[in-house]
Amino acid sequence: MLNLDAGTHFAARAIHPDGAQTLSKVVLYPEREEPRHHWLDPAENVVRFVGDRLNAPFLKLRLRWLLRRVLVKSGAIAALNDDGLSLRLQLCRRAIRRNGLTDAEVAEAFALIRELSRRTLGLYHHKVQLLGALAMIRGSVAEMETGEGKTLTATLAAGTAALAGQPVHIITVNDYLAARDAATMRPLYERLGLTVGVIEHEVTPSQRPAVYNCDIVYASNKEIAFDYLRDRVRLGGPPRNAQLKLQRFLLPASEASGLVMRGLTFAIVDEADSVLIDEARTPLILSRETDAEAERIWAETAHTLARGLFEDKDYTIDRDEQLIELTARGKKTLERMGNYRGGIWRNRIRREQAVTQTLAALFLYKNGEEYIIKDGKVVIVDEHTGRVMDERSWNDGIHQLVEVKEGVEVTPRKDVLARMTYQRFFRRYRTLAGMTGTAREVTAELNAVYRLNVVRIPTNARSRRRRLAPRVFANEDRKWTRVIDRTRTLHAAGRPVLIGARTVAASEEASARLTAAGLSHAVLNARLDAEEAEIVARAGQPGSITVATNMAGRGVDIELGPGVSDSGGLHVILTERHDSKRIDRQLEGRTARRGEPGSSEAILSLDDPLLVRIRRPVLSRLALVPGFPGRLAARVLFRTAQKRAEKTHARARRILLDQDRRMGIMLAFSGKPE
Repeated sequence: MLNLDAGTHFAARAIHPDGAQTLSKVVLYPEREEPRHHWLDPAENVVRFVGDRLNAPFLKLRLRWLLRRVLVKSGAIAALNDDGLSLRLQLCRRAIRRNGLTDAEVAEAFALIRELSRRTLGLYHHKVQLLGALAMIRGSVAEMETGEGKTLTATLAAGTAALAGQPVHIITVNDYLAARDAATMRPLYERLGLTVGVIEHEVTPSQRPAVYNCDIVYASNKEIAFDYLRDRVRLGGPPRNAQLKLQRFLLPASEASGLVMRGLTFAIVDEADSVLIDEARTPLILSRETDAEAERIWAETAHTLARGLFEDKDYTIDRDEQLIELTARGKKTLERMGNYRGGIWRNRIRREQAVTQTLAALFLYKNGEEYIIKDGKVVIVDEHTGRVMDERSWNDGIHQLVEVKEGVEVTPRKDVLARMTYQRFFRRYRTLAGMTGTAREVTAELNAVYRLNVVRIPTNARSRRRRLAPRVFANEDRKWTRVIDRTRTLHAAGRPVLIGARTVAASEEASARLTAAGLSHAVLNARLDAEEAEIVARAGQPGSITVATNMAGRGVDIELGPGVSDSGGLHVILTERHDSKRIDRQLEGRTARRGEPGSSEAILSLDDPLLVRIRRPVLSRLALVPGFPGRLAARVLFRTAQKRAEKTHARARRILLDQDRRMGIMLAFSGKPE
């Protein structure tokens, strides 16, 4: 039984051949219909990608033409007094609701929002910010360098779409950034006559419909995706407009629980590559709990069976592909042990699957990398952001197997009620746009999966970042010795230093080395997420030393203290290479923002976990040679490993999307929602 209040509707607009837009039927829960999969899709993706690349210069010309229109209007609007500005805003709202997001209406709205931002926030959008917002309002990803003011840029596109009557979702990577950005930009939106809401984990289910009824909603990708999945469970499948209208007409609010969201109309994804690419390897699963005691017995038994096997004889481990396979001998050994145990362990498929997962928990899931122990619980760590994910757990019993491995309390498993991937979720937005500082490496995937173009936006001021030549050492000990020596020298010169690490374990190793050297520092990793804002605020002060996982590269700003610019700015030291070059670039982007001075360098070792994926003994020896040959060999060595990791992750995302698509077809036959 469903009930939708007066705000939960969206008037769709039909476009006639002459370009005019007219109001068509009212859609209560709008979303884009997912395209059907066809065997020619890969060829179509290639053709479209090539076509978009050829069309890119024309797209940029059109955006710059629109920019000129905005600048022309800005001059006249800046001369208006407050009353005149309010009147023009009212006229713009009426026109944009009537005509839609035409070039003329967009230019007018942008110019108004720009001037209101100056008068309300004291912030005036630069030309490059106008250009980035124009790309987003036309459904593209704006690639803007870190420090270019993407949060302010989003207000132009979000405010314009909201003035046109479209519910807008601004999606961030975590609750902290959602609340921060909403609080910062709220005065501007309220001056535009728009309401703003924030969805955080603490917002109760009964409060969420009112928040989603706001014109602009800030939320993390996790919160907004799960709210949509819950709505799909309530709907029992795709939204049916006629049914929703009938229920809204017949049922009063007191007799129905209602939907949470208003559909998927317009979304702006902040840090788009992190959300749309990196997060896409994890499926969204809505679940309910099973019996914890039964799970403990199952997991302990699986561990007992797994410990009775021998590596290379009963099973093999491919650490490059992160795969474990049982040998013929191992399967026979398991059959004997399973028959002795009885019950479910007599079933070959369940027995072999459980033991394979146990071996993965023992050898592929590592404390301090994939997870940490927090308050006596196994908590997953996102490898791309370095953040803890308290509410998530691995499926298929992996979480319980890791808990037994670590000797902590075994939690219940989650029975799946509904599931889908981020790819399928975001493709359902009628208009999807994004912004990030690092998208060029995944342009093809964004285009193929989400039909998104990437538009590179120039910087407002010339970059003054100095990237020093990387140094490669034979082992970890020599690497850390060099890192500490370099940090001590920079600290003595009064420069702030940010030491970047890939994992929590590596950040704690850096912290221990700094402590032993008598260097005072702060640590920013998954264990200290609550203190992030305070630590980041101090990271640019003279002589400060900060150790951080790559969470420091997403959505936070490091302000330089007095005199720091004169001494050379913030210096970033990368102690490991990440699986993706994008994340390395994001961490380097913490320095030399907005035309400020700064520098970065990589201090690496041949023990780097990334190099486990490849074996290049000649390149490894050459990487230790001083001068240009060594630098070239090191670059080729690490880039080869990164490319292999990027291909592995891309293949995993593609497989997950294919599995999700097939599961969606099967569930459609079974009558389940997803």
